[in-house]
Amino acid sequence: MLKEFKEFAFKGNLVDMAVGFIMGGAFATVVKSFVDNVVMPPLGMLLAGVDFTKLKFVLQEGVMNGEEIVKPEVAIRYGQTISDLIAFISLALVVFIIVKKVIEGKNKEEEVAAPPAQETLLGEIRDLLKK
Repeated sequence: MLKEFKEFAFKGNLVDMAVGFIMGGAFATVVKSFVDNVVMPPLGMLLAGVDFTKLKFVLQEGVMNGEEIVKPEVAIRYGQTISDLIAFISLALVVFIIVKKVIEGKNKEEEVAAPPAQETLLGEIRDLLKK
């Protein structure tokens, strides 16, 4: 059983998939930072100086006693959700483009590797005539 697990764990596809997950996580962090620090500030400026991360719908105001929080604020922070949604859509678009290009590259390799059907048919006829 241990031998089978080693074969499975160190198979090329599994290692490639693990590298993909790690790179995907790192790439998601970069995209999130790009959206938060480059895309959202100008977008907020165009919308009358709105900071999306601070947009919220307060359900219950917080209660303070001097410096001490007696009852925390309860709010729906939809601004951060909008920012996260834009980051997700950006990441999904980039991943879609990358996967599409990889698939196109593989399809071109397959087209080059496979001989035309006519040549294959002629080769089969030749082999039958030799017999």
